[in-house]
Amino acid sequence: MSIDVIDEQIRLYAKQMKIPTFAEYEQVLRQADPDLGFSGMLLELMKAESEARLENKNKRRLKSAGFPYEKTLSEFDFSELNKSVSPDFVRELGTCKFVQNKENIVMIGNPGRGKTHLSIAFGLRACALGYKVLFKNASTLSTELCEAKDQLKLIKLERSLASADLLILDELSYISFNRDQSELLFKVISDRSERGSTIVSTNLPFSRWTELFENATMVAALVDRLTFQSHVMDMNGESYRLKASKR
Repeated sequence: MSIDVIDEQIRLYAKQMKIPTFAEYEQVLRQADPDLGFSGMLLELMKAESEARLENKNKRRLKSAGFPYEKTLSEFDFSELNKSVSPDFVRELGTCKFVQNKENIVMIGNPGRGKTHLSIAFGLRACALGYKVLFKNASTLSTELCEAKDQLKLIKLERSLASADLLILDELSYISFNRDQSELLFKVISDRSERGSTIVSTNLPFSRWTELFENATMVAALVDRLTFQSHVMDMNGESYRLKASKR
C-alpha cells in the first residue's frame, strides 16, 4: 500500500472518529523526540489532540460569552484604583475563586473607571478555567427578555442565563426599566442566587437604584440578593479616559 493511500485512509478515519489532529500526524511527529518509539509517538499524538480540543472548547466558550472586546488584568492600571480597593484584592478576584464559590461582584463608580475592563478580564479568566460565561449589557438584556417573552421563547432564554457559571451585567445605570423589564431582570438575578455568580457594574449607588426600577420593594429584594455572598467595590475616581485625554 502506497504512502499516499495510507495518508488518505488516515485522514478518512481521523474525520470519522473526530480526531483531526491524527490527520496531521506528520507535523506532530516532526516536533517529537525521534527516540520515543511507537508508544511515545502515539502519546504525543494523543496529547496534541487533547490540547487542540481544549483550545477549541475555550474558543467556543469565548464566542458564546459575547464579550465586546478583550481586556486582561495585565493591561489594567492598578495605580488608579480607589484607595478602598487594593490591587491584591483585585488580583485575588482574578483567580475566579469567587465563581467557584458562587459569589457576586458589584462594582459601583462613575464612568471611565475600569469597571467594564475588570468585568471582561474576570470573564476571560473564567472562560479559560472552563466556566460558562455570559456578558450582557443590562439594557440589551432587558430588551432581549421582553422580546423572548413576546415570542414565547422566554423559558429558553432564562434557562440559558441560569445555566451560566458567571453572568456579567454591564452598565446597569444608563436607562430606567419599565415594569416588565424590571420584573424579568429581577427574576434572572433571583434565579441565580446561590446557584451562580453575577458581576454587576453600575454608576449609581444602591440608594439610587429606585431611579432604575419602578418598584421600591423589588429594588430592596434585588440589592439583598446581589449583595448576599458578594464583593462590593467602590470604583469612584477620576476617569481614566478623561485623564488620558488631558495627557
